[in-house]
Amino acid sequence: MSTKKSDAGQSTQVRIAIANISGELVIETNSSVADVKAAVSAALAGQTPLALQDIRGHEIVVAADKIGFVDIGVAADRRVGFGVL
Repeated sequence: MSTKKSDAGQSTQVRIAIANISGELVIETNSSVADVKAAVSAALAGQTPLALQDIRGHEIVVAADKIGFVDIGVAADRRVGFGVL
C-alpha cells in the first residue's frame, strides 16, 4: 500500500494573480509546465478565457483580461516532521 497521493509523476503548481483581488489562485495540475505555458500564452494572445484542470478533475476558468501574472513550477513534495533539509 502506498501513502503517496500520486505515483504517476510529478504535478505542476500554478499560481494566478487576478486583477483587483488581493489573493492568488493556486492549483496543482497533471499538465506539464510546457502545456500550461502554452495555454496561458494562447489565452493572452487571443483574449480568450484560460481554462485549466486541477489534479482532482475540477475545471478552473479565468478571464484573460483579469490575469495579473501566472507563476508556473513543479510542485514540491510536502514534508512532514522535523528533519534536515
